[in-house]
Amino acid sequence: MLRNYIKIAWRNLLKNKGFSAINIGGLALGMTVAILIGLWVYDEISFDNTHQKKDRIVQVMQHLQGNGDKNTQAWNPYPMASEIRKLYGSDFEHLSQSNGSYEVLKVGDKKAVHEGKFFEEEITDILTFDFIEGTKSALNDPYSIMLSERVAKSFFGEANAIDKVISIDDKYDVKVTAVYKDFPENSTFKSVAYVMPWKLFEIREAEWLNNMEDPWRPNFTFTYGLLAKNADLETVSAKIKDTRLRNLNERLALQKPEVFLFPMAKWHLYEEFENGINSGGRIEYVWLFGIVGLFVLFLACINFMNLSTAQSEKKAKEVGIRKAIGSKKNQLVFQYLSESVLTTTLALVISIALAFLLLPSFNEIAGKKIQIDWLSPVFWSLLIGFTLIVGLLSGSYPALYLSSFKPVKVLKGTFKAGKMASLPRKALVVVQFTVSIALIIGTLVVFQQINYAKERPLGYNQNNLIFKRISEKEQHSFEAIKNELKSKGLIEEMSESSDPPIGMGSTTTGIDWDGRDKSQNLVVPFFGVSKDYGKTIDWNVIDGRDFSDEFDDVGKAFIINEAAAELFEKGAVGTMTRWDVDQLKVIGVVDNMIVGSPYDQAQPMFYYLNDGQKSFVNIKLSGTKNITESLAGIKAVFAKFDPENAFEYEFADEAYSTKFSSLERLSKLINIFATLAILISCLGLFGLASFMAMQRSKEIGVRKVLGATVTNLWAMLSKDFIILIIISMFIAAPLAAYFMNSWLDGFDYKTNIAWWTFAVTGLGALFITLATVSYQSIKAAIVNPVESLKSE
Repeated sequence: MLRNYIKIAWRNLLKNKGFSAINIGGLALGMTVAILIGLWVYDEISFDNTHQKKDRIVQVMQHLQGNGDKNTQAWNPYPMASEIRKLYGSDFEHLSQSNGSYEVLKVGDKKAVHEGKFFEEEITDILTFDFIEGTKSALNDPYSIMLSERVAKSFFGEANAIDKVISIDDKYDVKVTAVYKDFPENSTFKSVAYVMPWKLFEIREAEWLNNMEDPWRPNFTFTYGLLAKNADLETVSAKIKDTRLRNLNERLALQKPEVFLFPMAKWHLYEEFENGINSGGRIEYVWLFGIVGLFVLFLACINFMNLSTAQSEKKAKEVGIRKAIGSKKNQLVFQYLSESVLTTTLALVISIALAFLLLPSFNEIAGKKIQIDWLSPVFWSLLIGFTLIVGLLSGSYPALYLSSFKPVKVLKGTFKAGKMASLPRKALVVVQFTVSIALIIGTLVVFQQINYAKERPLGYNQNNLIFKRISEKEQHSFEAIKNELKSKGLIEEMSESSDPPIGMGSTTTGIDWDGRDKSQNLVVPFFGVSKDYGKTIDWNVIDGRDFSDEFDDVGKAFIINEAAAELFEKGAVGTMTRWDVDQLKVIGVVDNMIVGSPYDQAQPMFYYLNDGQKSFVNIKLSGTKNITESLAGIKAVFAKFDPENAFEYEFADEAYSTKFSSLERLSKLINIFATLAILISCLGLFGLASFMAMQRSKEIGVRKVLGATVTNLWAMLSKDFIILIIISMFIAAPLAAYFMNSWLDGFDYKTNIAWWTFAVTGLGALFITLATVSYQSIKAAIVNPVESLKSE
């Protein structure tokens, strides 16, 4: 019997090739979107799944009071890990302190800059390292290093790396004690190319660590832990809450630090905090794309239901005859469901092929490296189950509708679907275009928000501006390098800074002045710069003066931005401030510069001349020379003073543009899904318009005989669809406005939804609809009426 059902279903598909192609094509597109989004969602929710003890891995974090808000950060003071280990060690199996590392690794003539981490040795018991060579005890020796497989191969090829010696910044040599497989792309530690012992960090920074005036004040380490098997996360968080507070002096205690544990399961998807409360994060996009994928698939299912029920009169006699010769309703339902499942199966085959072909492009847009695991039984089980569900759901309504026909009426020729029979189809068309129009509006709003932030004044000049990390040798030779570059005409200006121009500086609570409102704990970012920093980035001094050789400004002067100037009740310039025990005068005010997120309001910034260690060098390239030649010349000069350090730089404008990458990916993905939603909806419209034209062929013939023009007939056949699109627009517009306004509320610096967004979307939807149905309408209108009326 099943074989017979499948045979009949196959014949029906072949008999109605046009409708079958539209059905299969629409379903295939919808299923392709669902597969790609499903892969993306799985990649997101499986973040850090390679760590076997993920459910017990935590990070020690803090809530801090500042500027009237409770801010959350992952940085901890140096004694935090040892204090927790000493007081609450029984609640943890392991604890490990960490700090970032950007070092020049050198083996013989090979050298490269890689990003890595310093970790206490217990990290190998917390995280799951897949060791190729070596063991968990690899970090016991202070002068050891663990390499990722990628870095090990780049230095040693296929040879055994164990016990090989690597030079770190030409300062000290370390021995390779382990090689581990690279962490996957969907891992918090994907960029960790090597791991070195925390003891080595302490040796390297011994002078600074041993001479810290208050080790509980600066926050510069990360702390990771593995909870004991019987430990409750909330209970342990409550225990360690005041770990830092009770070690702070009276002034720093105003920050009211609250130490807490943040579980690894939430690191990626729930990374955002608002006023000390976990407010979500990327999980919102997981829900968004999941819902979009289901909606696009739902649109394809609507097409199937619409086209199947639209052919009801064509199949009415078949149903009548089947019932007359003894077919039961459940047999007819099974027959039409089998046809639906066959259609869905064919669509699945096409969608798998499309997903495979589109995955590289999808990865590029989404910023992922997703791969399909063809051997995974879970993958195939989900696909087969997904196909059956889609087939049964999309075929259920047509099957029940067709099997309900009365054979007497059908065979007597008195069966007519009636006007009300088209209402469900019209309602489904409205649903389709409501979703499609809402997606288009969403795409346009995201586009507006990105452009609004991009057009925001930067406060400095990014043209021909590059920056790079500066080595110790380069810093000692800074003036010599600068003079040689200027003498060769390769640069206009050069300066040093503690952070790059696009980055946020460190923060301090130590700045104060007479008359400041003491009701709030003030937390402000600060930048250590050299005297020509302002000339290099071309900032705009709007009050006071810039740093200058004519004055003794080193360690004695601040330049602040407009946001900081607003904190002063009177004019800021000339005010004497206190920074811990130092006295610094405000000598100038500059325009607000975008150094953090372009979507946040400008924060108060304090710039001072720092004669100590700075991490970055900023270079304004000559505007009269070829950029490629200038960079080659600059590289040669830097190599002359520090031949071991690779000249790796970034253009400021390119680095700044990466701040928009997340939203731009979101915009592109929604744009693609909206386009596919419209395409699927138009396929359905095309099929319905074709069926309606065929159904009304005799009416069209009569109207033509009575004098109706092609334009009259086109308007008649298109009117119903235009009305449906207008209804969809009136439903989609307020819904999209509500949700997109809620989305925009998540930004401090945000645009307003422009009126033209709705106008363009509405007119575009009408144009697409007319373009879709006009072909069938005009085709029906120009048919010779003799052809459609000759049987009468």
